[in-house]
Formats: sequence, C-alpha cells, structure tokens
Amino acid sequence: MITEEAIYEQLKEVVDPEIQIDVVNLGMIYGVKIEEVDGDTNVTIRMTLTTMGCPAMEQLQDEIVHRVEDMGANRVVIDLTFDPPWTKEMMSEEAKTVMRYLF
Repeated sequence: MITEEAIYEQLKEVVDPEIQIDVVNLGMIYGVKIEEVDGDTNVTIRMTLTTMGCPAMEQLQDEIVHRVEDMGANRVVIDLTFDPPWTKEMMSEEAKTVMRYLF
C-alpha cells in the first residue's frame, strides 16, 4: 500500500536541477491525494514551480511520475498550480540554510 508519507519521502529524491534542492524541501509540493479505484492506485500530486516559465518543468514532472509509478501507483497525475505562487518562505529550514550557502 502506498502512503502519503512514503510518496513525500520518494519525492525528496527529485532534485530541481537548477537549485540542487529537492522539490519537497523547496516547498513545491502542495499536496498528495491517493485513491483506490477498482483495485488500482491513483495518485494526484498538487505542485507548483519556483517560476512560471521553469525550464525544468517537464523533467521534474516526468521524474515525479516515474518515481511514484515505481512505488506501485497505476496512474499518477500532476496537478500544476500557481495559486498560491511559490515564495522562498515555503522552503524548509534545511533548504533555506542550503540556499544561504549556495547563493
């Protein structure tokens, strides 16, 4: 059985190629919804991007889908939103510390 916690742990392995911090600690994941339908596990991941025209959008989304499918999900949907827009305040304290040293 796939859990929300397990998905978040898996998504910590998906790193933004420009910032080099994972999407969870960046605060880009707004929510995870898991539904069992006719024996299939469907997962919807609500997320945002750090910028509206993020050049890594497709790469990030593809990696998220593949990682969650590898966990056993039959269908993975990315619900991309910009409401609320991403800000640096959404990052974890760990990510903020890394950002201070990198930039």
